[in-house]
Amino acid sequence: MKHYIILGVAVVALAGCAGVTDRLGLGKRGADAAPPTAEAEASLSSATAAARPPAGARTADALDTTTAEQRAEASKPAAAGAKSLGTTVASLGSATEPGLWMKTPLVKSEMQGRVTNPATGKSSTVELIPLDGPASGGSRMSLSALRLIGASLTDLTKVEVSTNG
Repeated sequence: MKHYIILGVAVVALAGCAGVTDRLGLGKRGADAAPPTAEAEASLSSATAAARPPAGARTADALDTTTAEQRAEASKPAAAGAKSLGTTVASLGSATEPGLWMKTPLVKSEMQGRVTNPATGKSSTVELIPLDGPASGGSRMSLSALRLIGASLTDLTKVEVSTNG
């Protein structure tokens, strides 16, 4: 009987760990569970794609593998004709998933778009990736994109999302 109680406590404790890792963006959940396929990575433009960080990367600088050229290109003002998709609250997505991207319920299919941080006025071209949920739900952004728009990596940041023009 004692073994069953210990086993039950262990199962509950491990289930709690999964919830914590999901909240921190470290776990696998829903559409984010599988790593991107070669086809999905190939569909990202060179402006938003980046190399995977090294296995031992632990700092924001080491995890951000976008090049200076990519950051400069992504920071250029949007072309005329950009259409607003709405405002969302963004948090840090998987820090080990490279590139300039945002997973958001504001889009139904992958497309290139732009995110702007109203607090800093900085913006970035990103790959917009659909995320299940209501349009009022939050979004997840790549480490590289959050850094480029001057957002905190640990806070929730209100951003404006638009097409790229």
